Amino acid sequence: MQAVHDFVEMIDGYLWGPVMLGALALTGVFLTIGLRFIPWRKLPVAFRLAVQPSKGAGDISPFQALMTALAATVGTGNIAGVATAIYFGGPGALFYMWVIALIGMATKYSEAVCAVAYREVDELGNHVGGPMYYIKNGVGAKFPKVALVLAPAFAIFTAFAGFGIGNGVQANSVALALKDNFAVPVELTGFILMVIVGLVLIGGIRRIAEVASALVPSMIVLYLGTGIVILAMNYEAVPGAIALIFHSAFNPVAAEGGFLGATVMLAIRWGFARGIFSNEAGLGSAAIAHAAAKTDDPIQQGLVGMLGTFIDTIIVCTITGLVIVTSGVWTSGANGAVMTSTAFDAGIPYGGVIVAVSLALFAFTTLLGWSYYGERAVEFLFGVKAIVPYRVIWVLAVPVGATVSLDFIWLLADALNAMMAIPNLIALLILSPAIFAMTRNYWAKDK
Repeated sequence: MQAVHDFVEMIDGYLWGPVMLGALALTGVFLTIGLRFIPWRKLPVAFRLAVQPSKGAGDISPFQALMTALAATVGTGNIAGVATAIYFGGPGALFYMWVIALIGMATKYSEAVCAVAYREVDELGNHVGGPMYYIKNGVGAKFPKVALVLAPAFAIFTAFAGFGIGNGVQANSVALALKDNFAVPVELTGFILMVIVGLVLIGGIRRIAEVASALVPSMIVLYLGTGIVILAMNYEAVPGAIALIFHSAFNPVAAEGGFLGATVMLAIRWGFARGIFSNEAGLGSAAIAHAAAKTDDPIQQGLVGMLGTFIDTIIVCTITGLVIVTSGVWTSGANGAVMTSTAFDAGIPYGGVIVAVSLALFAFTTLLGWSYYGERAVEFLFGVKAIVPYRVIWVLAVPVGATVSLDFIWLLADALNAMMAIPNLIALLILSPAIFAMTRNYWAKDK
């Protein structure tokens, strides 16, 4: 078993190495330039579209689609991932998280555009889409043999990755957070989670979207509000922290306290890696949620979709990073959620408890969001008859994830998560002329 573990660890290292990170970054740069920086220029329009009344065919509102995507995206990466990036890459890693998020907005925009443009209606009347469908219907029109391989490959990677990164790891995060802070037995947490998740999944995407629309804004406000209060109380340290982030992005950081030191390359690597892990731009997962939106315009949903990356990384991760850097905890030698919890605790009483509650909520909503991604992947492979068995297996897997060690599962899921990006990026590059043309036509018509 150790040999298998070592082999998967080696593969995971290659998959999340310079080649993959470079491919994700360069694709984002290519799409940003090809779109003439519209994801940056039209940010106010995107926020307006996200909250305006929906119209058109679909199953859930554009806002609910965004909240469902954010439910799966805003998670442990925003709390533990930022801390890990700073632990290995220094404060400058936060700068590169911003960079990969800004160019990732174009990637997420393109994914959502294609999700709506190439979606289908299944036998149950649900609007289904995502990379496997825009590969099938978009790429397939030009390169049918390529689509025949890439579409099912993406669906397989998503279905299996979901049980690790979207189910077991998230259930485990909730269980450990409640155990460490409130002494709740992991078995009890696993059982309660199983029941709640089962009740939500019975209602399908509409129930998931309703729960996500209620929970996601609330949990983000709780976490962000706490972080902003801490930064306001420690406002004198904020300018110095921002200066340190920019300085560290272009200069090596010497070892200090428990911090081992970091080169500029480490800052870039960990900033890019944790940024992508957090916002999932390029992995194609969020497109599955946006395909269900009530809209007849792919461009409008693309604008709404790119907000997921902006909110997740530019807003939520930034607050986490600033609290960590201003507190000075980044030199303590702590890592992951412990570093973030310690930083919040240093800012206000019970700050660590708020981090634990936020982590539990983030993980729970990720569990719901990824259940939908996996469900659509399985439906693509086996048809609507596979939906109910899949939901049953998903629900039964929750208490298992909450109670067992997941080191190997996490490693395998992380590798599969990276493999999702390969067919998705190929598809986006092939479909980029269509994405650019649809975008130009929309704004020409708008003028």
